[in-house]
Amino acid sequence: MRVVLAAYDSRGGVEPLVALAVELRGLGAEVRVCAPPDEEFAERLAGVGVEMVPTGQSVRRLVTGRTPPTAGGVPKRAAELVAAFHENVMAAGAGADALVATGLVPAVAGVKSAAEKLGIRYVYASYQPVSLPSPHHRPIPRPGKPLSADVTDNQALWDQDARDAQTVFGEVINTHRASIGLASVDNVRDHVFTDRPWLASDPVLAPWRQPSDLEVVQTGAWLVPDERPLPAELLDFLDAGTPPVYVGFGSVPMGDPVEVARVTVEAVRAQGRRVIVSHGWAGLAPVDGQDDCFVVGEANHQALFGRAAAVVHHGGAGTTTTATWSGAPQVVVPQAGDQPYFAARVAELGIGAAHDGPVPTVGSLSAALATALAPGTRERAIAVAGAVRTDGAAVAARLLLAGRD
Repeated sequence: MRVVLAAYDSRGGVEPLVALAVELRGLGAEVRVCAPPDEEFAERLAGVGVEMVPTGQSVRRLVTGRTPPTAGGVPKRAAELVAAFHENVMAAGAGADALVATGLVPAVAGVKSAAEKLGIRYVYASYQPVSLPSPHHRPIPRPGKPLSADVTDNQALWDQDARDAQTVFGEVINTHRASIGLASVDNVRDHVFTDRPWLASDPVLAPWRQPSDLEVVQTGAWLVPDERPLPAELLDFLDAGTPPVYVGFGSVPMGDPVEVARVTVEAVRAQGRRVIVSHGWAGLAPVDGQDDCFVVGEANHQALFGRAAAVVHHGGAGTTTTATWSGAPQVVVPQAGDQPYFAARVAELGIGAAHDGPVPTVGSLSAALATALAPGTRERAIAVAGAVRTDGAAVAARLLLAGRD
């Protein structure tokens, strides 16, 4: 069997495809992954022996460029993504049996059109429940389309979301579909999501709530054990004292990385803890060079979080899942998208604290850390970690090979 996996996303969105690809290969399938051409994605997939087809422009360059993405530039970027993913998936998917897509709607739409042209099976997967229509939660606003402030009914907001998705992406997607001989669609959101999407999130951390009009297949999070060793210098720092607090915001750009680093380091020190600062795409770095602080670049989060006193992060699906799986208490400082949802879930589960707002101060972050560092929080985090399913990628792989959606 041949399967093509596709995503236009940051590292947290590509990593689950690594897990699924590994499981599929273990079952004898041939796998290719269409993903952004960032070097770190290529290295990660090469490390597990999976072929990557670079598709679209660099996500890191888009996110960290001097000119931040704006709503006004969405149509051009969307058109490029639709075309790039359609073209590359058509080539990579020749002779394939199934396509699995996740990530941004225009990229997924390109994959969906390729599936139609090739006449093969298509599956859409989400890493978080809040991106799927449900009466139990509000939509995430579309680019340049804030939700109506005076509307509180979730179903009405999801109806608005469908209209907004059509307004933002409909013309671009339908123009491309017409160019390749496919009929136009009047609801691009439901077209790419289908009526039976997969939810690749852990049922404890991010459950799908019933009742719902969608027939969601929750496989569990797509996790793969990361066997990469930690750098020797980092191991020396970890061994030299008490467990430190990890601070990192992944692929999220921060407005003033120098100030964010200063605030987070001072907040950790206020709790009497050492600190590990991850550069991330924001380029965080402490400024005083004291020996209670260590700066790290790319590292094995599974191994590192397991040795941390707490993990301070942005609340992306991947980081939150890894921290939960590791049993590390968390402080989530949500910036946008699905991150407020995961911050709320961490607080609801009692495995950490949700910071109030995207901009921490020394006082606000120190107070949140006090909650995360409390003995009861660690006990609860360890208990929840034991309930996290580790077979999500295996479940998804078996469904694909069995020909079941």
